Amino acid sequence: MPDIYDVIVIGAGPAGITAAVYAARKKLNLLVVTGDVGGQAAWSGEVENYTGFNMISGPELASKFDEHLKQFNIPLIESEETLSLSSENGVFKVKTAKGVYLSKSIIIASGKRSREMNIPGEKEYKNKGLTYCATCDGPLFAGKEVAVIGGGNSALDAAIQLSRYCSKVYVINNTPELGGDKIMREQVLKNPAVIVLNGVKVEAVLGEKFVSGLRISGGKEGASDIRLKGIFVEIGLLPNSEFAGIVKRNASGEIVVDAGCATDVPGIFAAGDVTDVAEKQIIIAAGEGAKAALAAFKYLIISGKLGG
Repeated sequence: MPDIYDVIVIGAGPAGITAAVYAARKKLNLLVVTGDVGGQAAWSGEVENYTGFNMISGPELASKFDEHLKQFNIPLIESEETLSLSSENGVFKVKTAKGVYLSKSIIIASGKRSREMNIPGEKEYKNKGLTYCATCDGPLFAGKEVAVIGGGNSALDAAIQLSRYCSKVYVINNTPELGGDKIMREQVLKNPAVIVLNGVKVEAVLGEKFVSGLRISGGKEGASDIRLKGIFVEIGLLPNSEFAGIVKRNASGEIVVDAGCATDVPGIFAAGDVTDVAEKQIIIAAGEGAKAALAAFKYLIISGKLGG
């Protein structure tokens, strides 16, 4: 490994992988540091709005991203979460639990993670019937009754996936009506395996060794318990930006960027769902990753740091 890279890309979802591919094509000396490869794309069910594919599953698309990355033999440090990002004497320092990596520029593409409910029983039954990824864990609940918590697109997508192999899928939504795209709502509402409960609040996760149900309140039935074997939490996402205190973030923790993916710190760029870009879509994240890499390349040239 070189003492100092031209650019370090933090994250390997659609934004990070695209940024790495563009940086490699510019012959930059780069490193990718990531907790996993694929990011949120790997959690998705059917992706029908990624140009070039009429329909492709999230895991398949993530696999194609990974194949593209490997074609360039890009150095990849996997299963290492970034703990801190700092700057010293014009050099950026990326610290993980296993090492410290130095670079002349940074592209943050660390994405988002699932928001937790913070209710009794959630932590106790995590991975014991309670999960945050229908794509990853749904098949484990074939023939069983399950619940999806949430009412937006991610919850609707999870409900549609789960209805293919679960006997019954409750959608527990705390607002008066479902959100998300109209076509997704229509698919859920006409699905005989899905029961939508609007205006309902989840009070606690029930169980013994594993999940056995949910305690809810509100709605037509008032306070009651639902017996089921699986719970899929889909109530939104939080940006993985805690390590990036060096740059400006908004009230939601998203990294603030300009139209060129630049942060308020020269030499640090950000792309994808970790930023304050308005729409969170796979294709937008990929495009932002390309912009960030091109912006980093221009920064290195203008600053005189390229090859220096």
